[in-house]
Amino acid sequence: MSRLGSLSLPLIALALAGPAAAMTYLVLAPGLAALAADAAGFDPARMLLLYSDLPRLTTALVAGAALGLSGTLLQQVLRNPLASPTTLGLSAGANLSLALATLYAPGLYMFGRDPVALAGSLAAGLLVLGLSARRGFSPITLVLGGLVVGLYCGALSSLLILLNDRYLASLFIWGSGSLQQQDWSVPLSLIPRVAVLAAIAALLARPLTLLALPDENTRGLGLRTATVRWGGAAIALALAAVVTAAVGVIGFIGLIAPTVARIAGARTFAARLAWSPLIGALLLWLTDAAVTVLSGPLASFVPTGAITAVVGSPLLFLLLPRLRVRERRPPAERSVRMPRRVNAPLMLAVLAAVLAGLAIAAILVGRASDGGWETVTASVLPTVLDWRLPRVLAALAAGAMLAAAGVILQRLTANDMASPEVIGVSAGATMGLAVSLLLAATPGIAMQLGFSFAGAALVLALIFMVAGRSGFVPERIVLAGIALNAMLDAFVGLFAAAGDPRALRLLNWMAGSTYGIELTPALTAAGLSVVLVALACLTMRWLDILPLGSATAQALGIAVKRTRGLLFAAAVGLTAAATLVVGPLSFVGLMAPHIARELGLKRALPQLAGAALCGAALMVIADFIGRNAHFPYQLPAGLLSALVGAPFLMLLLLKRR
Repeated sequence: MSRLGSLSLPLIALALAGPAAAMTYLVLAPGLAALAADAAGFDPARMLLLYSDLPRLTTALVAGAALGLSGTLLQQVLRNPLASPTTLGLSAGANLSLALATLYAPGLYMFGRDPVALAGSLAAGLLVLGLSARRGFSPITLVLGGLVVGLYCGALSSLLILLNDRYLASLFIWGSGSLQQQDWSVPLSLIPRVAVLAAIAALLARPLTLLALPDENTRGLGLRTATVRWGGAAIALALAAVVTAAVGVIGFIGLIAPTVARIAGARTFAARLAWSPLIGALLLWLTDAAVTVLSGPLASFVPTGAITAVVGSPLLFLLLPRLRVRERRPPAERSVRMPRRVNAPLMLAVLAAVLAGLAIAAILVGRASDGGWETVTASVLPTVLDWRLPRVLAALAAGAMLAAAGVILQRLTANDMASPEVIGVSAGATMGLAVSLLLAATPGIAMQLGFSFAGAALVLALIFMVAGRSGFVPERIVLAGIALNAMLDAFVGLFAAAGDPRALRLLNWMAGSTYGIELTPALTAAGLSVVLVALACLTMRWLDILPLGSATAQALGIAVKRTRGLLFAAAVGLTAAATLVVGPLSFVGLMAPHIARELGLKRALPQLAGAALCGAALMVIADFIGRNAHFPYQLPAGLLSALVGAPFLMLLLLKRR
């Protein structure tokens, strides 16, 4: 295996560099011909080569190498194969900081973009570390905290762009990772910064290598572990910040480059330190070359950062079965803290009462035509019900179904991060709907639901085809989900960038808005949610026993494979139905199960019911804020659910021991 792995690294490099070089030659050929002819004066092809194409190529190589190096350093210092600037929220924090400075403190740019981006990355990184400190910086907790912070920063950035599109429209395109260049200023400023940081990382290679040993061993060798760890983290943070400041958020490279290097044979830190930047540079080069060739004149409007997953995800997914992870204890043995006793029926009754109160308030309270607040009177109640009741019902249904799906996935995989949004099930449902729009101009509800279900089921099948061989190790599940999620999101983005009129409908739906939903579909969704959540509750025995392990479940008379298949089908059905109603809502399926668990609802049935109530309440709150916060304009509930739920989930993470 080691010999095969050592051969895989150069083969992977050649496989990436070959197509990239071929496509780059197609782009550069006119300019090279003009340059060879030594054309005098103004020649468009020559000018485009010298001041756009070559700077863009240089920027892609340098930025990709920097992100690959950043991911390698983060994974080493945190001992976490899932760590990267994206998964830890560093890039999202930098992007949010730049958006805030653009709107409210443009004077900060007198010092350049780097300090602003660095401040945002530092704030996000410290917040993630603070959230995971009580769990000993465990890999799963770190990435869960990073997902929470990243989703929150991303949602806040998107909200700022929606509210200030006149000022932040260009920032939106740039923030998605645009490599379009008009001169050499960006690459010439990026090269020395990255070179200095890479040189420092090389000088720290040996002490960083020792971090793989237990802390007591490193202290015995005289190594100041904390100093080296913080130093490595600082270099990684700075690399991510300077790249984000220069070209925006380039997702996925910082995760996939070191992961591919490790899987392909770079077992030592020194080897990963050399190969990860190279693979990162080649990945971004190949992606940008493909974007330039396929987009043609529209290449400047298609952000490369959003498309990196199209190239990187299949490679990661194919190599994932070779990923080695540490053995973990069974789920039942992970925590020594006894769950606090709660009266589950009483807690569920309280949650139901709170949900009912929120739903009634959302219907009766709102903004008047003059912008002021009013409480609906009996005389106008029928009119108000016509347009407020469908929104409330849709929010209730979608939130409850996604929350129930999250509980099923988390209990089956023994993974706190498992949710429809994180492991790609929601993205699969979205892709299925996009396909239905391509096949039919106006697909019916049955067709949309069928294609959404098929897309979600395909994603889940692919994930467990890979992860099932390893006993559903959390890292492998999350990596597979991240890969598929990013790839599917990129395909949907390409569909939208193609200029198809149907893309506008898809994008509006993806925002997670309940605006415009009618009463009949809302009532259907509400009834469907009651049926599906009730059916999920009937599986409580399976969900209580399966997390104990296959051997225990079989000893208790459960057909493990068939039962898991049925439960995963239930999770897929819940996700597809919820996604069809209001789009791929972020955070609900991840957060609601955690809230229910922290309220003391540990058993399967109470957690399912409690999570469904919490998810429904979260969506009602998000829809209410979206309807009234920027009246008369509507804000997407999907974004606001992240803004409402993320701080609460952060508090829950801080309380965990």
